[in-house]
Amino acid sequence: MHSHDHGHDHSHHFDTHHRSFAIAVLLNTLFVVIEAVYGLLSGSLALLADAGHNLSDVLGLIMAWAASWLASRAATHSKTYGLKKTTILAALFNALILIAAVGGITWEAIQRLTDPADVAGLTVMVVAGIGVLVNGATMMLFIKGQEGDINIRGAFLHMAADTAVSVGVVISGIVLMYTSLDWIDPVVSLVIAAVIFLGTWQLLKDSVNLAVDAVPRGIDPAAVRQRLEGLPGVRSAHHLHIWALSTTENALTVHLVKPDPQGDDRVINDASELLAKEFNIQHTTIQWERDDCECPNASYC
Repeated sequence: MHSHDHGHDHSHHFDTHHRSFAIAVLLNTLFVVIEAVYGLLSGSLALLADAGHNLSDVLGLIMAWAASWLASRAATHSKTYGLKKTTILAALFNALILIAAVGGITWEAIQRLTDPADVAGLTVMVVAGIGVLVNGATMMLFIKGQEGDINIRGAFLHMAADTAVSVGVVISGIVLMYTSLDWIDPVVSLVIAAVIFLGTWQLLKDSVNLAVDAVPRGIDPAAVRQRLEGLPGVRSAHHLHIWALSTTENALTVHLVKPDPQGDDRVINDASELLAKEFNIQHTTIQWERDDCECPNASYC
């Protein structure tokens, strides 16, 4: 005998962070223009590399903003989960864009190492100092939202990395002002590339995992199974599947073997509550099984 029960909370509010994104896009667009102009005037690869990186950040912020807005749209008959998964795609594309930027910056820095150019140290230091303020302020806009949303975490990590990078460029400018070490500029560019790569790698892994419906990071399927099998009257749990609906919402389906139908509704409520509270799983679908059945692949059932 099989029956289906569902535990869903469709009232979940998706925070689009509209104000934070608007301010971040405006500030960073203005800074990209400033950095590109003075990078060309001063001959600084570090400034031009950081301007290119910041431009990719602006595009990434716009993409993340659009995805957050789309995720807040209501579901339709043809898109029963809405467009929540666009937040995962945005995080993935942001990571890929940054990885591509790392390659470009690294190539240019290696070329400049073999053929150093004169760089105006004071210009580099002043412009990068502005970057510290702009990137630091932007980073703070996303410091709270990034804790449970990799789409917002992508924006936060970009800004945090940019702040650190701008500090590095300031140091490069100071060195150039008092020494003739022309190679310091491409070396700082290589450090910029390394910082971007390190800050992006985990985001890339997380977004790829969510895109292929892997279990979201931070959720232990074995622990979920154990808690479900500890519910009153439940003999075993199998066909357990956990995946992400968006960068903030998770879903689960499972078969629970419960021979006695008495108390089914209470178990459903208890299961939905514990899954939401302990594992951040908001959408649950449970199928009852009254008798033990053989599972063809016990490791994943």
